[in-house]
Amino acid sequence: MSTHTTEAPAKGTGLVLLTLAAGQFLMTLDSSVMNVSIATVAKDVGTTVTGIQTAITLYTLVMAMFMVTGGKVGSILGRKRAFAIGCVVYGAGSLTTALAPNLAILVLGWSLLEGIGAALIMPAIVALVAGNFPPRDRPRAYGLVMAAGAIAVAVGPLIGGFATTYFSWRWVFAGEVLVVLAILVLARRVQDAPPESRPKLDLVGTVLSAAGLGLAVFGVLRSSEWGWVQPKPDGPELLGVSPTVWLIIGGLFVVWLFLEWERRLEARGAEPLVRPELLGNRQLAGGLVLFFYQFLIQAGLFFTIPLYLSVALGLSAIDTGIRILPLSLTLLLAAAGIPRFLPNVSPRRVVRVGLLAMLLGIVALFASIDPAAGAEIVTVPLLLAGLGIGALASQLGSVTVSAVPDEDSPEVGGLQNTGTNLGASIGTALAGSILIAALTSSFLTGIQQNPAVPDSVKAQANVKLAGGVPFISDADLQSGLDKAGVSEETATVALEANQQARLDGLRAALVVLALIALLALFAARRIPIQQPGSAPG
Repeated sequence: MSTHTTEAPAKGTGLVLLTLAAGQFLMTLDSSVMNVSIATVAKDVGTTVTGIQTAITLYTLVMAMFMVTGGKVGSILGRKRAFAIGCVVYGAGSLTTALAPNLAILVLGWSLLEGIGAALIMPAIVALVAGNFPPRDRPRAYGLVMAAGAIAVAVGPLIGGFATTYFSWRWVFAGEVLVVLAILVLARRVQDAPPESRPKLDLVGTVLSAAGLGLAVFGVLRSSEWGWVQPKPDGPELLGVSPTVWLIIGGLFVVWLFLEWERRLEARGAEPLVRPELLGNRQLAGGLVLFFYQFLIQAGLFFTIPLYLSVALGLSAIDTGIRILPLSLTLLLAAAGIPRFLPNVSPRRVVRVGLLAMLLGIVALFASIDPAAGAEIVTVPLLLAGLGIGALASQLGSVTVSAVPDEDSPEVGGLQNTGTNLGASIGTALAGSILIAALTSSFLTGIQQNPAVPDSVKAQANVKLAGGVPFISDADLQSGLDKAGVSEETATVALEANQQARLDGLRAALVVLALIALLALFAARRIPIQQPGSAPG
């Protein structure tokens, strides 16, 4: 059993918690706030939608590449100092983004500077919670910090839609600068033990970990354009296989090289970037796997539900954000309430209940989706999903950090945030690729089986849409059909096929997310049955 060096709780722990939760909220907000404003941002900086999507992808990629290194920098410089430096870098990135005249400056501010800032801040948050709260208070503290991040994902589209509709998307990033300044002022209350030693940063390990994780995550992020295994028509290929496969294989191989290098360093008595035996810790590994599953499912839901509301039902960005808000309510109640009112409850039981709540929410949603359904069908599933996410958030942070001595918490923070970024990347890519595959199959089947569609149109559809049917609204499809000069009868058939195909695609993505939630239940066996610091019962 690990020995912990527990620091005394800081004075004014409410302000400490607010500071760290605000940091987590801000780091997560950028991943969702601009998704509803991509077209407007692209027009403002003189680029295409693809260009803005590339900037969003690179932001995720930079975070995933440098999270492990960011955690180690916190051990070397001190967690509080790493947090403050990260905030300054992140604030500089937000200001650069707010003033960006073109795509290159946008990528510099948003993708690079904010990504590096986040890689310093997020592992430091995990370590600073461990340093400012005794073990009995950590589940609640971690729960509220993780809830702040999840709520940022839920309200991001609402904030982005409101700012873009009534002001400018640039005000979002300008507002982030003000929040960063407030966090830096409040951070003076945060306690931190000075680092006991200042080892050199493992530069070879830094390069290997960044390259391995970067290759794997980049492959996942490009899977929707390239295909997972079978290359898409007119897409790149290598030896008859999609580049996605080779990037993931190459990334995993480099990660293996990284772990071998770390073992070699440790055997020589040098300081590794991450000690490989940490990953052999059953409790820590179980917590990291559950973090991965949570963010995979969470990202998949936040991809599919807004699509249903905004595209299938035609709601505005603001209305879509309002409809997603119920999730934030139960998420916050569970994340704060479970540690507050059930401080000695079994973490494993809470995690299992949380996964079951997410599973029930997903099942309720895909069972309710039909052509006559309205926006109201998402309310109960979102309440259940929020309850599940909040339950997991209330336990997992404490589970991972309590598995090792407190001095290792910065490294755990790097590993934890790497797992969450990997889960979020794969969740979005997996849900998107399954949705488009099912949508394409359903749409083409609907066209092929309808005798009202001329054979020439069927043949053209098979050739032109084999690479994937876009998830578009009826209005956009009607506009495209009008421009193509399609007959009214064929247009009606296409619209009906598109309506059914959209629902089939959504159902398919949700079924896969439900299966992943079931799979996660098996991994929950690695979660301990007793709270950290509690006496055995």
